[in-house]
Amino acid sequence: MLLKNSWLLLCLLVVANATAQYKRIDTTMKYTTAGYRLYTNNKSTEKNSITISVVGFSNSAQRDASFEIKGVVKGAAVDDFNNDGFPDLVIFVYSGKDASMGTVIGIASEKNESIKPMFFPDILDDAKLRLGYKGRDKFQLIEGTLLRSFPLYDTSDSTDVLKPLNITRNIQYRVTTGENGVLKFKAVRTYETKL
Repeated sequence: MLLKNSWLLLCLLVVANATAQYKRIDTTMKYTTAGYRLYTNNKSTEKNSITISVVGFSNSAQRDASFEIKGVVKGAAVDDFNNDGFPDLVIFVYSGKDASMGTVIGIASEKNESIKPMFFPDILDDAKLRLGYKGRDKFQLIEGTLLRSFPLYDTSDSTDVLKPLNITRNIQYRVTTGENGVLKFKAVRTYETKL
């Protein structure tokens, strides 16, 4: 009986740890007097719904934006990425096996009157940057830019066994304005560091 109860307790702990890994996020972040409230329940590693509310914007911009994402939200931050003096939001979304493949959803303020997307490039679309990429992304802000770091792996082997190279690739992104005023993150600096 003691062994059966111990087994049940162990199973409950494993399930609790697996579900506790991705907690609900309900946070408000500001840059000066304006910012964003972000809410997601993070119930599934497959897809979740996000709701973004603006804070401190003009009254006409007080609508919530809700949409679904593939993956879980592991964090978010506010900064002035397009250097216009207004707050921009980045949301760090992870998907794939073990929710280890990171990407960014960007929202820009248009003079605290409305919001528009800032597009983040898919690393798998860049043959040079994706070489050795297997996820495990980390993101951090550096003075109005976004730094993405991830370990590199030997990709010459066709098996699913990951062989770390003990090298980290770092990509620094800056927001640029493209055609028709479209905002997008662009890689402006890439470097590698040995562990």
